[in-house]
Amino acid sequence: MPDTRRSPLRVGRIRYINCYPVYGGIERGIVPLDGELVDGVPTQLNRLMANGDIDVSVVSAVEYAKDADRLLLLPELGITSDGPVRSVMLFSKRAPRDLGGCRVVVSKSSMTSVHLLELLFEHVWKCRPEFVAGDAEMGDIARFSDEAHDARLVIGDAALKLFDAANRGGPWAALYPYREDLGAAWKEWTGLPFVFAVWVAQRRTPVHASLSAHASLIASRDWGLQHLGELSAQAAFASGVPLQTCREYFAGLDYRLSYPHLAGLTEFFRRLVLAGRVPDGTLAFLPAA
Repeated sequence: MPDTRRSPLRVGRIRYINCYPVYGGIERGIVPLDGELVDGVPTQLNRLMANGDIDVSVVSAVEYAKDADRLLLLPELGITSDGPVRSVMLFSKRAPRDLGGCRVVVSKSSMTSVHLLELLFEHVWKCRPEFVAGDAEMGDIARFSDEAHDARLVIGDAALKLFDAANRGGPWAALYPYREDLGAAWKEWTGLPFVFAVWVAQRRTPVHASLSAHASLIASRDWGLQHLGELSAQAAFASGVPLQTCREYFAGLDYRLSYPHLAGLTEFFRRLVLAGRVPDGTLAFLPAA
């Protein structure tokens, strides 16, 4: 007889603390998930989705634009900011407008942040640096001062920790006197929120399975937003970022995809299409139950 056993649904989770509010209820067993969690940084999960190795995942927004014919957006879920985001930062030794021809190290962990930075340099700061891919996770921070560069893009927990340390003064403040929050820069430029990450499902994944995962993620997010104090304490312990900073960080993020968020997302995609960085396409959502 044929083997009719279904492989467990594989659900991607970025290990940065910004995902705690969405996965906190699932992690604690408060919200059931009919599947297994797979951890990775954004680029790793992007690759797993592209290879068909996971079924549902949070991914960089650009990943959806690059592969929209194979993916469906999950409604009501995103990692967004309407202004400062704190965890997507350009740390620079000089003003961004003065970085033309200078060496700017960009994080290899998220292409969305890299593309946003490129647009800001082109349209807002109006100069063209030399972009060099580099590592910028927590374990890499200690080596930042040893590398030849004029500025660097840092995302996730590493950006949050470095931003907090620089704001307290000391060597990091001296090394990076200019600190640009890319969420704030986008808001000032366009007047719109920015969507850094979205949740997607493979089109080939059975709809009922994707809907089940989506329902679990929504329920877990709703639990998380009611328990941000508990999640902030967990984030502070895991990252070494001060508790109050974690509280302020979560308060500045939005985990929905409202009309303003979709306007910001489509404007970002429109500009990337004009720049030839992603193919033209449409937003396609997982159908409601």
